[in-house]
Amino acid sequence: ADRAKQLIPALHQRGIEVTYTDNVNHLNPAMLNQYDGLIIYANITVITKEQEAALLEYVDGGGGFIPIHCASYCFLNSPKYVALVGAQFQRHKTGIFSVKPTQPNHPILKDFKGFESWDETYVHTKHNEAGRTVLQTRREGDRDEPWTWVRTQGKGRVFYTAWGHDHRTWGNKQFVELIDRGIRWATQPRVTARAASGSPPFKYVKSAGPIPNYTAGAKWGTQEKPIDIMQAPLAAEQSVKRIVTPPGLVAQVFAAEPDIRPALAMAWDECGRLWLCESADYPNNIQPPGKGRDTIRICEDTDGDGRADKFTLFADKLSIPTAITFCRGGAIVQNGSQTLFLKDTDGDDKADVRKIIIDGWAVGDTHGGVSSFTYGHDNWIWAMQGYNHSRPRFGKNMEQTAQGFRMGFFRFKLDDNDPPNVSDIEFIRSTNNNSWGVGLSEDGLVFGSTANRNPSDFMPIANRYYESVRGWSPQSLGGIANHHLFYPVSDKVRQVDHHGGYTAGAGSRLYTAR
Repeated sequence: ADRAKQLIPALHQRGIEVTYTDNVNHLNPAMLNQYDGLIIYANITVITKEQEAALLEYVDGGGGFIPIHCASYCFLNSPKYVALVGAQFQRHKTGIFSVKPTQPNHPILKDFKGFESWDETYVHTKHNEAGRTVLQTRREGDRDEPWTWVRTQGKGRVFYTAWGHDHRTWGNKQFVELIDRGIRWATQPRVTARAASGSPPFKYVKSAGPIPNYTAGAKWGTQEKPIDIMQAPLAAEQSVKRIVTPPGLVAQVFAAEPDIRPALAMAWDECGRLWLCESADYPNNIQPPGKGRDTIRICEDTDGDGRADKFTLFADKLSIPTAITFCRGGAIVQNGSQTLFLKDTDGDDKADVRKIIIDGWAVGDTHGGVSSFTYGHDNWIWAMQGYNHSRPRFGKNMEQTAQGFRMGFFRFKLDDNDPPNVSDIEFIRSTNNNSWGVGLSEDGLVFGSTANRNPSDFMPIANRYYESVRGWSPQSLGGIANHHLFYPVSDKVRQVDHHGGYTAGAGSRLYTAR
């Protein structure tokens, strides 16, 4: 992922679009056939027979294959993969060195300057010289070690180089130039065949334009510098194609603009309808109670095709509604500084009961409010409070005031009145920064997440157990994720708060289906 972060923006400026994945299950015909070429830079030891067959069929059929550096020590259980690459890594030392061209007039090396870099001095074994042309060698003792080569296999082409251990080589402009040339050479049959058939560019791959005339000494990777502007949002039908899901799961569009507006929270009811908290006020235009522009909308699929076709306005004049769950035949909604109970009593799916059940939530920063209402196993409503410090009021006449709290899990309980009142509020446990998201496991374990640096929290013991022992006090939760970093595929990423790491986290759910 670190190397992809370096390479993808550099190739993008040269007109080559690359999609990164670390999921070996993507070695299948449906995925591979969407691309002109496959780059491998990995140390994955095992490949299945199905994955091996998909890769070989792809290259034999004309797909480009670009294994780089450690890819020659990948899929160790597959002699066919080793033969496809052209050799297997055996050993190495390290140092600063350059290599010698053996085929300077080959299209990949014509007018190529070469470079020097610190790297691993690969020595290979299990050489497959069938269809292989060595382009560069490195001096190893008293002999020349093959370093960069090309192969043909079936209708496909293979480009391999042993360059590329870490950022020192991958950050070298001449290394990027070499990879650019290798990609274009390896993918030329596929791109040419596509162009001849009149096929449009693949849906995930921007066309790299005409293939250069290698023998005429064309300038490689020439493209006007892209305009540095904000990326326009994709339509829902395009966006959903870019969502990465675990094997066996798919993402589908259920509802999209213009049928709905930007949503802050959602919940599914017992009829399979989606309830959305839609907001035009968030984040900068919170309005006084009853004066807002925000709504609760019910989205319903009436014909069973998996997409909503009926949209009903359940409640309006809200402002920054950030949470919703169902209870007592109605909906509990967080609406700015107030928690509301909304209910339809005449069957028209429009709220005719609107009652404030908690008041006084702090909204000094709309990013630090209440979120993630979740009906708990204990018949309490669980939720998160962001970093705003609140002393909420509750009870029939708002006569009770909870102890002040911020940044963590809390829960509240309803009495038996209709419509209900809140009879108790308990702050459960502090998180370590602005918090959003509650997820309950089947056996009642409590998880959550925070906005920055901490993608997953586990709440093992509530504050009340520590506070019941004199001299004890609870500590804030530190998180259970193995790291907080993320790796964008482009350097054109705008980010605030926690640069280079997890930020803007807004939810936590547990997948409990079988």
